[in-house]
Amino acid sequence: MRSRNVLYFTQKEEEFANLLIRIGIKRNVAKVLVYLAHTPEATSRDIERGTDLRQPEVSIAMAFMIEQKWVESRETKAENKGRPVKIYKLALPISEIMDIIEKEKKEEANNQLNLIRQLRDYIS
Repeated sequence: MRSRNVLYFTQKEEEFANLLIRIGIKRNVAKVLVYLAHTPEATSRDIERGTDLRQPEVSIAMAFMIEQKWVESRETKAENKGRPVKIYKLALPISEIMDIIEKEKKEEANNQLNLIRQLRDYIS
């Protein structure tokens, strides 16, 4: 049997994920994003173990991040017979992903402020 090192979150990485969650990023996406930011590439199984998420949670997070073009995947043959293994990695540096998130959050905040201004116009 072959052993393989699996990364687990440090306190700093937990804090990073929690900050992402607090600004409105879904919990599963935040955890997977932080995990991938600290490893060159990982299999779905590595991510499940390292983030303490279940397979469906990782799959949903991956689908979202691939749609956002934050993550890319490739397939490799499994060690034994069976399905190929998908290997994931960030498609952009984490700093660029943070820039994208920041821009989206600024737009959301501006939209909310515009709605509040419109509401104030009704009571003026």
